[in-house]
Amino acid sequence: MLKRVSELFEIDRHPLGLVSRDVGVEDGVSLERLAFRTADGEAVGGYFMRPPGDGPFPAILYIHAHGARYDIGAREILDGRASLVSPLGAEFARHGFASLMIEMPSFGQRREPDESTRTKALLWRGRSLAGQMLGEQASAFDWLSGRTDIDSTRIGAFGLSMGATLGYWLAAAEPRIACVAHLCCYADFGTLIETGAHDLHGIYLTIPGLLNVASNGEIAGLVAPRPQFIGVGDQDPLTPPVAVDLALSQTRAAYRAAGAEDRLGVHREPRSGHIETPAMREQMLAFFERYLLRT
Repeated sequence: MLKRVSELFEIDRHPLGLVSRDVGVEDGVSLERLAFRTADGEAVGGYFMRPPGDGPFPAILYIHAHGARYDIGAREILDGRASLVSPLGAEFARHGFASLMIEMPSFGQRREPDESTRTKALLWRGRSLAGQMLGEQASAFDWLSGRTDIDSTRIGAFGLSMGATLGYWLAAAEPRIACVAHLCCYADFGTLIETGAHDLHGIYLTIPGLLNVASNGEIAGLVAPRPQFIGVGDQDPLTPPVAVDLALSQTRAAYRAAGAEDRLGVHREPRSGHIETPAMREQMLAFFERYLLRT
């Protein structure tokens, strides 16, 4: 199953090459503005932030959200977005973590071609935009892990919404990711289809044949025995409780089989929707401190 999932995720198909980086300091945090290029020549921007000092630091591959805010993209790490409590790049640095975010196709400076145009072209070829995104994130992870100021054995992944799904999917296929925390995009896709809730998700997420290989709860279970934190709100229409319940039963079964039940953390809020809450923020940071700082 893992081999087939990795193939659908196109992990090895989208290398990024660094073109330039501009190094500076902002509010006491080291900030690098990065420029990469894909194999077919598309420019990809990004940001790297870290605490002062020499390191090596633990790091978080931070994957930006969707939210139909195609204008935000990788600037989420600097400016945040409405669904986040506050911007996270500087906060991660204050807690001792470096973080990297790259711009996903159809967002920020990559808004053209748009999501629909890109997705349809890829689906015609039996591929997916989500697969391209995952391949680029895998390349970003490689670049991050190769830095001398980063401890490559202590790199986690994090994201909200689109970034959440891409985060645990990538962690499932990339065993070097030490742990993953994700918010507001975890549910059984088969159940979403049955309820019609799948149509609330972006077309980018469609991967041909994925559900014939594994359910979403099973994919998240592939992260086991590595630590995983799941945060969801029961009022989130994108992840209704019945779909979350089924996915959790499968992910928990995988962690139980791996003897790692204590490494799966779940936080559900009965009155919260598709948004990070202060409690989610607190538990997510504590999770990374436990598994990346305390070695």
